[in-house]
Amino acid sequence: MKYFGNENWEAGRFDASMAKYERASIQTYNSLAILNSGQTLIFTCGMVLAMIFAARGIARGTMTVGDFVLINSVFIQLYQPLNLMGMIYRELKQALVDVEAMFFLLGEAPEVKDKPGTKPLAVPKGEIRFENVSFAYDEARPILRGVSFEVPAGHMVALVEPSGAGKSTISRLLFRFYDVKSGRILIDGQDIRNVTQESLRAAIGIVPQDTVLFNDTIGYNIRYGRVTATEAEVQEAAKLAQIDGFIKQLPLGYKSLVGERGLKLSGGEKQRVAIARTILKGPPILMLDEATSALDSFTEKEIQTALDRVAKDRTTLVIAHRLSTVIHADTILVMDQGQIVERGTHVSLMEAGGLYAGLWARQREAEEARRKLAEAVGEGALTEADAKLDPLPAPELIAAQ
Repeated sequence: MKYFGNENWEAGRFDASMAKYERASIQTYNSLAILNSGQTLIFTCGMVLAMIFAARGIARGTMTVGDFVLINSVFIQLYQPLNLMGMIYRELKQALVDVEAMFFLLGEAPEVKDKPGTKPLAVPKGEIRFENVSFAYDEARPILRGVSFEVPAGHMVALVEPSGAGKSTISRLLFRFYDVKSGRILIDGQDIRNVTQESLRAAIGIVPQDTVLFNDTIGYNIRYGRVTATEAEVQEAAKLAQIDGFIKQLPLGYKSLVGERGLKLSGGEKQRVAIARTILKGPPILMLDEATSALDSFTEKEIQTALDRVAKDRTTLVIAHRLSTVIHADTILVMDQGQIVERGTHVSLMEAGGLYAGLWARQREAEEARRKLAEAVGEGALTEADAKLDPLPAPELIAAQ
C-alpha cells in the first residue's frame, strides 16, 4: 500500500466494510428487538394468567391480597433480569473487546512522520542523489556506511552486491519506510525528509522481486497502480506489459481471480501484472528490485524486454542479483559490506578485474553447470530455451556491442 500510496484508498475500503458491519448490526438489533418483544408478550400473557388465578383465589377466600401482591412482585423481579441479561451481557463483552483493540491501535506510533508544514515533492527531472548515507536497523549491525552516488535524470543506474543486504535497504530508504541515520537523500535537490510521504511515493514506481497480489481480479491488481484509471487505460498498460494476450485467453478475462498472493498465476505472469501496475501508475522515477531473479532464462528475457520499455526516458534505479540484467546500465555500482567499492560500466568493470568481474565469472560458471545438468537429466525444453539466449554473454561480445 505504501509503495503505491494507496493508504487513503484502503481506508475507503475499510469504511465501506464498516458500513456493511453497521447494516448487519442494525439487522441484529432489529432481530433482538423482535425477540425481546416476543419474550415480553409471552411473559406478559403468563403474568396475566397468574394474576387471574390469584384474583380467583382471593374471590374464593383461598388467597389473600398479600398473596396477590407477592405473585405480582415475583413475576416483575423475574422478568426484568431475564429481559436485560442477554442484551447487556452481549454488549458489555463486545465493548470490552473493541476498547482493548482501540487502545492497542492508538498506542501504535508511526516510525516515520511528516514534519509540520511539509510541502509536496516536485519532480521536474527525477534526479536522485545519495549523499554520505548511513543506516542501521540495529545500531550494533550497520547496513549502509557512507553511501554516495547519483542517478542522473533519464539514466539507469544498477546496484549489485554479493550478500544482498544493503541493496534492498536503499529501496526502503528511498521510499522513506525508514529515515536515514546520517546523510541525505535528494530528489531534484529536495531532501525527502522535508516533503510529504504521499507525494514522494507517488513519484516512484517499483517492480519488486516478490510481487504482492491481492486475492481479487487481475483487473483490480493492475488498477491498484492508479485506482482512478479507466478500463481502457488498464488494458493499455497490460498490452505494454505483454500480458494482455494471456488475460484475454482466460474465460473471465480481466475479472479472473488471481488467488491468494497470486497463486493461480505463474512467476512470469505475476511479474507482468506488477509491470502493468507500474506502467499504469506512470511515475517519473522507476525502481526495479531484483524483478527477474526468480525467473527462468526464457521468461527473464521476455520480462526484461517489457522492463526496458517501461524504463525508457525514466530515471531508473535497478537492484539486481543476475548481472545479465544490468549489463546495459549507464552506471553499475558494486556494493560490499554496505559500501560502494566499484563503479562504472559493464565493460570497464570487467577490465578492472575486481569484485564485479569475480561475480560475473561465478555466475557464468553456475549457469554453465546448470545447463550441463539439464542436458544430463534430459530436460530438452529447458536446454532448447537456454540455447536461444545466453543470460551471461562473453565479455568480448559485450564490448563489441
